[in-house]
Amino acid sequence: MGATGTGKSRLSIDLAIHFQGEIINSDKMQVYKGLDIITNKITDIEKQGVPHHLLGEIEADVDFTADDFCIQAIICIEKILKSKNISIIVGGSNSYVEKLVEDPVFMFKSNYDCCFIWIDVAALPVLNSFVCQRVDQLVHAGLVDEVRIIFVSDADYTRGIRRSIGVSEMDKYLREENKLDNNEVSKRKLLESAIEEIKLNTCILICHQLEKIRRLKNEKMWPLNYIDATNVFRKIGKKGADNAWKEIVSKPSLKIVEEFLKYDGDKINHVEAA
Repeated sequence: MGATGTGKSRLSIDLAIHFQGEIINSDKMQVYKGLDIITNKITDIEKQGVPHHLLGEIEADVDFTADDFCIQAIICIEKILKSKNISIIVGGSNSYVEKLVEDPVFMFKSNYDCCFIWIDVAALPVLNSFVCQRVDQLVHAGLVDEVRIIFVSDADYTRGIRRSIGVSEMDKYLREENKLDNNEVSKRKLLESAIEEIKLNTCILICHQLEKIRRLKNEKMWPLNYIDATNVFRKIGKKGADNAWKEIVSKPSLKIVEEFLKYDGDKINHVEAA
């Protein structure tokens, strides 16, 4: 678990490789097909051969609910357990995970042991700076053209993949760009405004995600194993960044999961939420 940009996907790959795991995506935008750039889906190279489930599988205009996620996640968990692998649930949509764990309909607590890892960047300005730089990288990678492909003038930004941050923010620019073909200055300013709005809304999302996680910890009393990756993010782009990740994030998380898997209780099914 963790806010957007904190390294959940990277950690999940480390864990899956070490413990023979398979990953179940719980990001409510990454479940949809398309918009791989704007939703920042993990690439095939980054997956390193680790099987992923509920990643880019749902049609873009479908209203995929928390109940839908829970049903599909249980199916995936059972399939993974039958193959003797570990299920690793990964994503920033904490409402999905809360529904899965807390709703008695799905009997999650009765059927599975679960280990929670909360990866955090405690210094919020450090994380905000990182995600803003990442937005710039996504723009450079083709974010604008990707949104342009699905753009329609009467789009409903409350359903499906169009709820993704970065889609509605581009609306005004995409409506006006053809009218401004001969005015590159105005066109550039309009695009810059849209990009700044994406950055702002991403930072707001981070705050909301952290509020939910803290509520799960403090009110619901979820036993969250806390990993602070702040010093890793301070080293990004500098010498020693990969080693910092290994020592500060990967090794402690591997130890947490190793201890969890040693538990010999009544429940034999093991699921990890990272």
